[in-house]
Formats: sequence, structure tokens, C-alpha cells
Amino acid sequence: MSDFDAANRRLEELLSCVDEPRAPRAGKRLYCGLDLGTAFIVLVVLDEDGGPVDCKYQFAGVVRDGMVVDYVGACDIARGLKEQVESELGVELGECAVAIPPQTESLDGGVVRNVAESCGLECTAVFDEPTAANLLLGVQNGAVVDIGGGTTGISVFRDGEVVRCVDESTGGTHFSLVLAGAKGMSFDDAELYKRAPEHHAEVLPIVAPTIDKVTTIIQRACEDYDVPEVVLVGGTAELSGIEGRVASRLGMEVHKPSHPMFVTPMGIALGCALKARERRDA
Repeated sequence: MSDFDAANRRLEELLSCVDEPRAPRAGKRLYCGLDLGTAFIVLVVLDEDGGPVDCKYQFAGVVRDGMVVDYVGACDIARGLKEQVESELGVELGECAVAIPPQTESLDGGVVRNVAESCGLECTAVFDEPTAANLLLGVQNGAVVDIGGGTTGISVFRDGEVVRCVDESTGGTHFSLVLAGAKGMSFDDAELYKRAPEHHAEVLPIVAPTIDKVTTIIQRACEDYDVPEVVLVGGTAELSGIEGRVASRLGMEVHKPSHPMFVTPMGIALGCALKARERRDA
């Protein structure tokens, strides 16, 4: 079983930077990860050692089923987050990496890159989301499952290498639709309702059939491999108890790091730093 103590400590450090950014050291490079999610756009900034420096995020409806559907809106939000970070840190951000759902590079990889570059960031790498998440988690053998707003992306790892990477529709948006129907509320109200931790015990049984659909997607992705554990990340994985429901249906170990919504964006920023080191060493 993977040990997430180190990852959880780094996530706690990252979240502490949301309200209290850390002053960057003079002459040291900063690396950014921009995550364009269905519900939130997140910008993470790390130093050369991978230490969190700043983190900003904003609710956004610019992505649907993993695809950018409001390009101008995405650019405006990304630019606003970048300007906020630059104002707080007193520096100009440069290198940045982005991520997309698995198997969508030919469809949308260029768009996400263009969003980053539209606000003055230099996009140096494009990762698939669950593989980016594993740059923080370090799973050697298992499956990393990024349950986003519109899709569920899965990377299966063997000895630290990706052996399968898939993405299928079903995510937090579908949870909200089910919740809205069950409680007779609008979609937007359901989105807000499901995020509140005090509602999670009520929400979990309502969306259980949709969780089971996500579990079926995970099962299909793993069926040809000996997968000892599954790790859930992504904004939808914030739902308390989701890991237990998935584990009961899969019949295997299922884990969730703290603050799963921020695992992928932090992994993207770590990937940006990794690619920079590879270029320097080449």
C-alpha cells in the first residue's frame, strides 16, 4: 500500500499558501501548474525544490466533459489568477504546465495550452491528469483515478510506469444532476449543496448509483492488470465516504489523500519543474 504521509504534508502546505503566500527566494525559479477543471480553475506555484509558494483557484463553468467550451472565459479566469499571484509575490510568472483528460490530446490539448499562453505563461508541458497527479502521490503499482466534473480519468501503473490510461464521461456534473432531481433544486444549487461537508452524509446515498457507474469505469480500466490499490483524486473525490463505496464494489484497497481536489494541480506544477530539470540535464 502506498504511503501518502509526505503527499498529505505537501498538500497541507499548499493549502496554507492560499491565504498566506510564501515569499520566493531571490534568483530562484518558480514553476506553475494550471488545472482547467469543470468546476474550478486552479493555479499552483512551486519553488525549485517543489515547495509550495502560492495557490489560487476560482469556480468556473468554462469546461464541459473535459473540453473547454468557453475559451474567452477560461483565458480571463486564468489571467486573473496569474495577476493575483504576481501581485502577491512581486514577481512575473513564467514556466507553466497544464493537463488534460487522458486520450484527448488531439482534441483539446492545444486549447488548454493556448489558455495558459494567452495570459503570458510559457507552457512547457502537457500531461494527462491522473498521471500528473501521480507525480505527487508516487504510486508504483496501482491505479490513480481522477474524478473530475465531467469525466473520470484513470492511469494504471506498474513499477511506476503507466501501462494504461483511459478517460470516460461521468463525474461530478452527473452527481449534481442526480442530486438536483432528487431534491427538486436547480443544478447550480445542487453544485453548491454537494460541496458542503455538512451535507455529505445525505448526498452520498443519493448519488450512490452514479458512484457505482464510476466504479464500473475503474473496474474496466483495471481488469487486465493485477491492481493492488486504487487512489481517488479530483474535486468529486472530496465527497466524504466515496472511497468506501468504491472499495465495497471493487473489492480492493481504495485510498484518498487529503484535499484530493488539489492533488492534480500540484502534480502538474511538479511536472513543470521536472521537465525543466530534464532540459537542463540534456
